[in-house]
Amino acid sequence: MHYIGIDLGGTKVMGAIFNKEGVVLLDKYVLLDKKEGKEVGALVCSLFRELCKDGGIPSNEPVSVGICIPGISYSATGCVWAPNIPGWDNYPLKSEILLSVPNAIVTIESDRTCYILGETTMGGAKGCKNAIFIAVGTGIGAGILIDNRVLHGNSDIVGAIGWLALKPPYSSKYDQCGCFESHCSGEGLATQARYFLEEDKNYNGELRQFAPNDVTSYHVFEAYNNGDPLAKRVIDQAIEMWGMAAANLVSIFNPEKVIFGGGVFGPASIFIDDIKREAEKWAQPISMKQVEFTTTQLPKLAGLYGAGAVAIKFA
Repeated sequence: MHYIGIDLGGTKVMGAIFNKEGVVLLDKYVLLDKKEGKEVGALVCSLFRELCKDGGIPSNEPVSVGICIPGISYSATGCVWAPNIPGWDNYPLKSEILLSVPNAIVTIESDRTCYILGETTMGGAKGCKNAIFIAVGTGIGAGILIDNRVLHGNSDIVGAIGWLALKPPYSSKYDQCGCFESHCSGEGLATQARYFLEEDKNYNGELRQFAPNDVTSYHVFEAYNNGDPLAKRVIDQAIEMWGMAAANLVSIFNPEKVIFGGGVFGPASIFIDDIKREAEKWAQPISMKQVEFTTTQLPKLAGLYGAGAVAIKFA
C-alpha cells in the first residue's frame, strides 16, 4: 500500500508521499492561480497523478489518499464545503477523484481535523491521546482529539468554535461568522481595529495613517510591537477571548495539550503565556493544572502531515 496526503489551501495545493510511519518521502505543490470549482478538483487529481509518477507508483498498485480541505467534509456524501473556493458549496470531490483514480482509497477531512492529526503524529502533541488544535487564521476552528479519536459530530461540523459566545450582548455582527471569530480571527482583529478607529476620534496613532478598510491584522501586530495604544487594545481583547475560549475547551474536554496554530500564530505566538494566564481564571482548575499550552511545531505543514495520517489510518 502507498500513502499520499494532499493539503488544499487558499493559494496552493501541497501533496506528499508518506511511508507507514508518517515520514515524507517526496513532496510537491502547485498554485491554485485563481482556479474555481471543477478546475480545482482537476488540479487535485493532476497533483495526485504527478506524485504517483514521480514516486514510481504503478497505476495498478493500491493507494490510500488523505485530503485536507479548508472547510467541511461531509463523510456521508463525499462532498465538501470550502467557502474560499468558488463553486465548492457542496462539491463532489470524492467522486471526482475516484473517476480519475478508481483504485484509490479516498478519505477527505476538514483542515482542523488534519491539523490535530498532524500534530499528534509528527508535531507538538505527538503521543497525546487528548489534545486540541485551535486554528486561528482568516477564520477560527478547532481539531479535537479525545481518547485517541478525532471528534466529528452529527454532520461533521465539530470544532466550529468561531461561534463560541464569549461577549454579550448578542449583536447582528456575529451572524456571519460568530462572536469569537468576529473578534479574534485574522479578519476579526482587523475588524476590531477598524471599529476602534471609528469610535475613538481622538486617537492619532500609527493605525490612523490607513483608511479604516485598509487595516489588516498585519498592521495591528506591527503597531502593537511599536507600542500603539489602539493596537494594544485590540490585542489585549483578543488575548482575553483566546484564553476564555481555551478555558472552555479545557473544562469540557480535559486535554493534555492545547495547541495554537494558523496564520495568526505566527505573530501571536509571543502571547501564549498571557493566553494561558487568562485561561487559568476561567477553566476547571484540576484540568487546567494538567494541560500544556503551546504553539504548533508544524507551521504551514500540519495539514499536510494530517492528510498523510488520514491516508495511513484509513488504508
